[in-house]
Amino acid sequence: MPEDPRTERTRARLREALLEECANGPLDKVGVAALARRAGVGRATFYLHYADLEALAVDACAGIVREAVDALHAWRGVPDPASPPPALLGFFEGLPRHGPLYRELLRPGGGGPLGLVLHRDLRERSRSERALAGGPEPELVASAVAATFTGVLADWLHGTIEATPAEIAGRVWRLLIGLHRTPLS
Repeated sequence: MPEDPRTERTRARLREALLEECANGPLDKVGVAALARRAGVGRATFYLHYADLEALAVDACAGIVREAVDALHAWRGVPDPASPPPALLGFFEGLPRHGPLYRELLRPGGGGPLGLVLHRDLRERSRSERALAGGPEPELVASAVAATFTGVLADWLHGTIEATPAEIAGRVWRLLIGLHRTPLS
């Protein structure tokens, strides 16, 4: 059943307000009252839609999850290890805009609330596409792909992997191709 358009508009205003607030400081300094004022809603409306600020932040950053999953699956045919999909490069280039918030929600190694969502969604997409293609061990490979991507992304965002967006996109692409090509028997 489609969501009520008013509900989606309210959530969109709350997500945008959170991103604006987090552009000025860390999530733990954002107050619900100020956020609700910025979004043009009351505190009660905020709590009608979200349990807390972290739940809103994960929802606001869920776009990163969709972008990541789509970017990793933006190719068809035989992948070229030397040429990551443009969507993957675009994904990495767009991350710094809200880097501090992503770092709060995606901990080093890939943990944290955003890491859990990213891992779950990427694992499911990889599993279903591999199974559809008839690839061996779809569950195993999907887990490896999700863990690798989520961990590398988090570590890059936290600065433990030094690389430009283009460099990290290329490295991640080659890692993931390698996972898909590894003999499993």
